[in-house]
Amino acid sequence: MLNGKRILLIVAGGIAAFKSLELIRRLRERGASVRCVLTEAGAKFVTPLSLQALSEDRVYSDMFSLTDESEMGHIQLSRDADLLVVAPATANVLARMAAGLADDLAATVLLATDKPVLVAPAMNVRMWTHAATVANVETLKKRGINFVGPNDGAMACNEFGPGRMSEPEEIVAATAALLAPQEKPLAGKRAVVTSGPTREAIDPVRYISNHSSGKQGHAIASALASLGADVTLVSGPVTLADPPGLRTVHVDSAEQMLAACLSAGRIDVAVCAAAVADWKAARPATAKIKKKADAAPPALELVPNPDILATLSRPGPQRPALVVGFAAETENLVANAIEKRQRKGCDWIVANDVSPAAGTFGGESNTVHLISAAGVEDWPTLAKGDVALRLAGRIARHFGRPAKAEAAE
Repeated sequence: MLNGKRILLIVAGGIAAFKSLELIRRLRERGASVRCVLTEAGAKFVTPLSLQALSEDRVYSDMFSLTDESEMGHIQLSRDADLLVVAPATANVLARMAAGLADDLAATVLLATDKPVLVAPAMNVRMWTHAATVANVETLKKRGINFVGPNDGAMACNEFGPGRMSEPEEIVAATAALLAPQEKPLAGKRAVVTSGPTREAIDPVRYISNHSSGKQGHAIASALASLGADVTLVSGPVTLADPPGLRTVHVDSAEQMLAACLSAGRIDVAVCAAAVADWKAARPATAKIKKKADAAPPALELVPNPDILATLSRPGPQRPALVVGFAAETENLVANAIEKRQRKGCDWIVANDVSPAAGTFGGESNTVHLISAAGVEDWPTLAKGDVALRLAGRIARHFGRPAKAEAAE
């Protein structure tokens, strides 16, 4: 995927610098070589030895090293790479980039380069939303600097909001999009992807839901878009940022999710990755149900939710050419998934183990089995981003337009 590509990784000072170690490993797994520039502040969080051990290359930090200047020089360092990645990119680094400063090796390399630059911001939410940072980001985008993230989430400073550095897999995907742009085998195809949980109201403050994070569904939507599909992502309540390059519709309940899918119009492929609640309260209370002393808990009558996968799989002129469902199981995984595919009438089922020991809900990896009329295909444990790319490739091949990587398998 990134074979032979040369990445210059600039690690700045921030608690998110620990993710740079995993980022190096992920980039090298995909065939890239990585050389690191570590700022003085970055060295407070990760050591040069750690970066060197993982990159298997020396780490640069001193702009005034005579040896470096005679053997390579900061100009050559900036131009030997195919892509410069700044991760984490702190508010200070973004400000210095916008101002065109060259007061240390990292800033000088960024100013001297003629290669593409990808930055992964990481900072406190108030710093990210400050007018100065907003202006700096806008300036850098106008100059052609590429951004990935930041994400929403909890931070080391005990605040919550946008400012978390993107996960290593997200940065790798953005790197691949810049350096190894794929063909667009799904150009002209329209797709709907459902993702995340649903919430079914019991009363105005309580609901029925599940532990789905939406990471797999969001990754699938992004992967389909990267292959050229016109994608609508229908997302239940999640903490993930909306993926770029596609439309996102936010919903809460299963009824809202189904309505959003149907309102998307004529589509070619539907991927139902959301963990939809099977049941809902028959009569949700309009006011909070109060607990009464010495009284038994109120009876909760449940009724089935609309079946989104079965509805989209129903034969007729509006049925997508390909309908893919997910089977989240805790036992008898493949057998239950085979039965579900037949019962729902969909074309494929992606079966995955969501038992607590598997760590699938909220985790970064997934072990799936692709079930179709042709049989069962067992996939190895992969990062969710890689599961998404592999599934998107299978979908492209179904339409007779294999991506290069898919055709080579």
